[in-house]
Amino acid sequence: MSDQRLALAAGFPDVSVEAWKESLEKVLKGASFDKKMVVKTYDGIDIQPLYTKADWSAENNPSGFPGAAPYTRGNTVDGRSVDGWDIRAVHAKADISIANDEILDDLERGVTSIVLKLDDAGQAGLDSDDAQAAELAGRNGIMISSVEDLDDLLDGVLLDLASVTLDAGAQAVPAAALLAALWEKREVSNEGAMAAFNVDPLGALAASGSLPKDIGNALSEMATLAKTTSENYPNVTAVKVDTSAYYGAGATETLDLAIALATGTAYLRSLCDAGLSVDDAAQQMIFSFANGADIFPGIAKLRAARYLWAQVIKASGGSDEASAINLHAATSARALSKRDPWVNILRTTTTCFAGAIGGADSITVLPFDYHCGLADGFSRRIARNTQVVLQEESYLNKVIDPAGGSWFIESLTEQYVDKAWSLFQEIEGKGGMAAVLQSGWVQDQIAVTWDARLKNIAKRKDALTGISEFPNIAEDAVVREIPDYAKLIAKAKTRLSTSRSNELSGTDFKSLTAAALKGATISVMAQSLKGDECYVTALPAHRLAEGFEKLRDAADDYKAANGDFPKIFSANIGAIAKHTGRASFAKNFFEAGGVEATQNNGFTSIDDLKAAFTQSGAKVAVICGSDGQYAEQAEEFASILKSVGAKKIYLAGRGEFNDIDQSVSIGSDVLATLQDLHTVLGM
Repeated sequence: MSDQRLALAAGFPDVSVEAWKESLEKVLKGASFDKKMVVKTYDGIDIQPLYTKADWSAENNPSGFPGAAPYTRGNTVDGRSVDGWDIRAVHAKADISIANDEILDDLERGVTSIVLKLDDAGQAGLDSDDAQAAELAGRNGIMISSVEDLDDLLDGVLLDLASVTLDAGAQAVPAAALLAALWEKREVSNEGAMAAFNVDPLGALAASGSLPKDIGNALSEMATLAKTTSENYPNVTAVKVDTSAYYGAGATETLDLAIALATGTAYLRSLCDAGLSVDDAAQQMIFSFANGADIFPGIAKLRAARYLWAQVIKASGGSDEASAINLHAATSARALSKRDPWVNILRTTTTCFAGAIGGADSITVLPFDYHCGLADGFSRRIARNTQVVLQEESYLNKVIDPAGGSWFIESLTEQYVDKAWSLFQEIEGKGGMAAVLQSGWVQDQIAVTWDARLKNIAKRKDALTGISEFPNIAEDAVVREIPDYAKLIAKAKTRLSTSRSNELSGTDFKSLTAAALKGATISVMAQSLKGDECYVTALPAHRLAEGFEKLRDAADDYKAANGDFPKIFSANIGAIAKHTGRASFAKNFFEAGGVEATQNNGFTSIDDLKAAFTQSGAKVAVICGSDGQYAEQAEEFASILKSVGAKKIYLAGRGEFNDIDQSVSIGSDVLATLQDLHTVLGM
């Protein structure tokens, strides 16, 4: 064999970045490099089209090695290459029996841990049969009120093998007591118990706008539980820092990171005040980040989170070992659409990919029909198998930190670190996370960013496939079964009437657990823990597609009342080859608002144009053709259409002509145009 190395670039001359830019400028033909080639993020970071070693210096190994401080490259030396990441599925089906079947199905087919989401009643501190819970029971979660309910829900689940994580909002402590009572009932040892109680008072306050007690007492309650958990349950964590409510409302990546740091720091202080060491406090915390469909920001955000939290722990006097963050990544609900939900399968795949490459310890993929109702077996299977395939067939976990050393990813990670740390310091300077929530500062910051994002979505600068681009108004709606809530409440009333107990000897966790074991319910414990309620302005749960989908809903209502979608007549000029490009553009443009664009092969006869418009039943029209045709025939077409009753006439392209009311082209405000069109059509 030859020892000669294969030099793939041999024979090619070295090319400098300057030479590349000179060549690119010829292609751009005088257009601005920055406007055409550089993308500016909502964090104010410029994404360049090309990165070189000049963009990130590898000297002194700034990212370190996997398993070593500052943990940018992962918490362990082997990454997730041996066991893979934890595949975590959310369960929120109201009916306990159905939810149990789905949990067992998931665990038998690749899921390694489960999230139990309590319904709105449980999160409000009410039992399923409470008269005040009539409109809350079973909504958005499982109807769990007692340890018997939880036992039935987890029937067949081995609690010392499958980790159970709770999503109970402001009632995380009573929910934790139910789970601890179930461990006692099933004789699961403290060492064998595997769970995350996920107490997150600031996150719950941001999402719902209220807490059943003031923030100080809520933090103290959380810290007390964390101390008890640390002392008794070695494989259980008590605290969660979940920024999904902020990200769902529109927070950027760096603000999301800063909020996580500020929340984590507030919790760390509370835990240490309760008597935990910095190291023990850090080990009680899980950080959860939501990611959108943009892969690279998702990867960089997770890597930046590890570095940033390591700095907080280090500054607090913690050890290097304690600086390793416990990191969960999930699909952001804001990225998913209700319309054309099949596209969500691609979106959730990219969020999972980012989580895996970013080194998350656990990942949740939301079902593609998340905004259509309760997930069915097929959508749960797709969500589950997305992770299984990426891990077991695509081997994303087999390379340790594959993004490490990428000039782009490393540079973006460092920029996220710098901006997030600056925002974190600003929050701390304003009094901390609780203070900026109460003052409304953080809500205002997020609202500004969301408004900027909406402007780009409206102009399709931020394109949404199947929504603002390539919509299919003829698609069959994805319909999911709605539970019979009255029947489920009646079953809960019968169930609770024989098991509920109002006995409660104290409010410490041991007393709560003992009472839950004897039948104390969520409501009983919630009432005992209730104090002076706290209120802030709740963060809205946005979706990127919401503006366009509101128009589509209105179009559906129009069709239900009139038998057909509202129409816009395509006044195509002449031969197909001349008008097809702009006719296709117009079809996508208007159907994004649920307004059907009629199709034809074009008109050369004025009489044919008149007859076709009249026969179409449309009230508005869009003229489509070439620039040359517009110069010769646009005004004539417009005049004829107005004469036969067209209320408004659009031109596909740019130009001003008599009787044409508005031009629509690339860069137009699509959303505003469609909203106005709905008004014209009386919708």
